[in-house]
Amino acid sequence: MQNSGSSVFDTFAYAGADGDGRDHPNHEVLKRNNVRVIGEGKTPIILCHGFGCNQQIWHYLATPLAARHQLILFDHVGAGESDVSAYDSKKYSTLGGYAQDIVEICQVLKLQEVVIVGHSVGAMIAMLAAIQAPEQFSKVIMLAPSPCYVNEPGYYGGFDQEDVQQLLQLMEADYTGWAYMFAGLLMGPDNHSLGEELAKYFCDTDSTIAKHFARVAFLSDNRSEVPQLLTNTLLLQCQQDAVAPEEVGAYLLEHLHEAKLVQLQTTGHCPHLSAPLETLAAIEAFLAA
Repeated sequence: MQNSGSSVFDTFAYAGADGDGRDHPNHEVLKRNNVRVIGEGKTPIILCHGFGCNQQIWHYLATPLAARHQLILFDHVGAGESDVSAYDSKKYSTLGGYAQDIVEICQVLKLQEVVIVGHSVGAMIAMLAAIQAPEQFSKVIMLAPSPCYVNEPGYYGGFDQEDVQQLLQLMEADYTGWAYMFAGLLMGPDNHSLGEELAKYFCDTDSTIAKHFARVAFLSDNRSEVPQLLTNTLLLQCQQDAVAPEEVGAYLLEHLHEAKLVQLQTTGHCPHLSAPLETLAAIEAFLAA
């Protein structure tokens, strides 16, 4: 699949607004998260990117999904072309603040029966949004999700507490160096060029906000919320994922109300980059079921 690049997104327009949207009372919500809509399909799909990325990370999936569905893309506040002035450290001190943004986007666009796709920590944000407003979401799709990254008694999240603190300290000391190191860890040694691409996303994100978001993401424990998700859910798990190991997928499958787990053949933490065709096939199969 060809990289459609930024040109796919350049032609988007703010949705749900009158005229150019600048005087629309809901314009601030759309501007805040740089909301863009493509596609003419009946099924609305909203894509929720993970830490340090923006809506461009979906470029491999955006065009084929938009050919059959209405696709809603956005940037978390502090990422991409979002309105950085809307950042509130108190609101975004938990993942629930990010989830509330998604609920508001769906309300402004008057979306119903929404399929929400979330990657990494974005998967937990997607889960929390579906818990907050279950009437708006019909399905949840989680790519490489984890409700808790830190190992706890009886739970293996992949990182000891000391590992997380070291990552956060390195991030504070040398954000750019950390970005390339962590991107390489996420993509794995066989995907060097994709690791470079991912690192550039990290470096393009507001570093102050990214540091806060990383602390929130790595230290969040959303295990207690997992059983509250009643929406039909697909879990897409990669092999050799240093951030979301197989044990995490098994935990989610056991504790979710209605879920299916698909083990992808690709390695690393970002299947929408490393294996877009495989990821797209799994998503479409789930939607068609």
